[in-house]
Amino acid sequence: MNIALWILLALLAIHTLMGAIWKFSNSEQTVAPLSSIPHRVWMGLSVLEIIAVIFLVLPVISKRFGRLVPAAAFAIAAEMIYFSIVFLASGATDFNHLIYWLVVAMVCIFVAYGRLRLHPLH
Repeated sequence: MNIALWILLALLAIHTLMGAIWKFSNSEQTVAPLSSIPHRVWMGLSVLEIIAVIFLVLPVISKRFGRLVPAAAFAIAAEMIYFSIVFLASGATDFNHLIYWLVVAMVCIFVAYGRLRLHPLH
């Protein structure tokens, strides 16, 4: 289970870093259902994602930073749930984005649970 959690952590960190970079180079208008998100919030989410990536990779340096992993995973899950709520409020009918965000949120919650209960890093 420990190896699976490390793999998921690495994939989540790469995914989140790519998302932050994408947000810096694209506006919220790029994804029509998210166009109601204010630009400052959009940029703030990019910063949040970069901080989350740092929290996800710090345990590689020292396991004493392992307590940061669940916080980062929950923050990313919260962002995905926020996107899902904005999507549903927009009235969009193409549910591909929604499914994607909810799957990412579930992976995040599993990683947080795994590092809190199944195989803690502290």
